[in-house]
Amino acid sequence: MNKIKVLLVDDHAVVRAGFKLLLSAAMPNIAVVAEADRGELAIQQYLSHRPDIVVMDLSMPGIGGLETIKRIMQRDSAASILVFSVHDEQVYVHRALNAGAKGYITKNSAPNILPAAIDIILQGEVYIERGLIKENAIEPSVHDYQQIINGFSVREFDIFTLLAKGLTSHKIADELCLGYKTVANYATQIKKKLYVSSIAELAHIAVLQGVVRH
Repeated sequence: MNKIKVLLVDDHAVVRAGFKLLLSAAMPNIAVVAEADRGELAIQQYLSHRPDIVVMDLSMPGIGGLETIKRIMQRDSAASILVFSVHDEQVYVHRALNAGAKGYITKNSAPNILPAAIDIILQGEVYIERGLIKENAIEPSVHDYQQIINGFSVREFDIFTLLAKGLTSHKIADELCLGYKTVANYATQIKKKLYVSSIAELAHIAVLQGVVRH
């Protein structure tokens, strides 16, 4: 029997070890062929090993999960990527799917969800953990903030999120491996798009839209 080749992407080694144990116990036909702790390495590993599926976190140093998904999909439009994240907010689910992910589950999900999601995605379907997307959610209308945020580029969204969490431009530059001036320019651009003049206002919008928590 041919093994299902998996690439695990998470910046915590202990989390990757847990994934491997869970998968080996639940799916004997699984083989973890490579691991990565950041997006840049994940792309290299993907191109080297051509796994059947990528199981990926979103919160990582460097380019981050969303940009990693986008870049992998640019190189292989048939790539199967399952997001396995602590974030359960709809905005993350939508952005991951828009970037090209075929599934989204949270790290709080039951242990049997991960192998089930992999199985369904490898059958060519999309798997979203139950309850993550609310069918009848009311779209916010005030200033159309949700629409503006949905229109952010991957890099804009990453910087918006980090600004809302209270990181300075210098810290964000270090986190994302960007120049300080580049981050500062993005911050100005983001505030302009949201019609705000301060980081406090930006953070308030992020909380209202479920991008970050109090």
